[in-house]
Amino acid sequence: MCGRFSLTTKESQLNEFFRLAGGDEPYVPRYNGAPTQKLAVITGDRPGHLQWFRWGLIPFWSKELPRTSPVINARAESIDEKPMFRKLISGRRCLVPADGFYEWPKGGPKLPYRFVMADQSIFAMAGLWDGWKSPDGELIHSFTIITTTANKLMEPIHDRMPVILEKNQYDAWLNAADTEYVKTMLKPLQAEKMKAYRVSPKVNSAAAEGPDLILPYEQNDLFSVI
Repeated sequence: MCGRFSLTTKESQLNEFFRLAGGDEPYVPRYNGAPTQKLAVITGDRPGHLQWFRWGLIPFWSKELPRTSPVINARAESIDEKPMFRKLISGRRCLVPADGFYEWPKGGPKLPYRFVMADQSIFAMAGLWDGWKSPDGELIHSFTIITTTANKLMEPIHDRMPVILEKNQYDAWLNAADTEYVKTMLKPLQAEKMKAYRVSPKVNSAAAEGPDLILPYEQNDLFSVI
């Protein structure tokens, strides 16, 4: 799964990388983006703008804001089976910009690891988004991140990982009409394009923020910073 991620790059670099004209709200770096927070996305209907949507997809049939665990992930393998996702994969796809994401060993102690690109570059996770109108008329946009099976780098920590798109897939992910073609993108990124390292247990708290969260916590660990 993917339950936390970061986007800490400078706004100018973000705009250049994704060819953005700007954002709907002031850009603020996020070192520990968590479910239910408003986080950055790029949608097909406004590809040149950074928007801020609630992380945790709100089902279109909801009569009120869900009080249970938010739907932060959608499994790539079953995306056609769930009505909540099936209608979105054909026309409401989004990019979720990031420069790292966190994961914890499954079934082990709460020791967070940060996964990044090998070259420390920005990347985009595949997402789905929707709009939901509350009983009092407020329109809330929300999103979920699509996950797939783990690559060789992720496997020692967790059996799932977010779908990380190649840069040359961004336009097609946002705009392609052929849903079957789009679904071929939902696979693990090659392990050699990524690296990982342990970070501070402070990340365990969704309220934690700040540059110290992305610093290596220990050098002599399962993963090395390369």
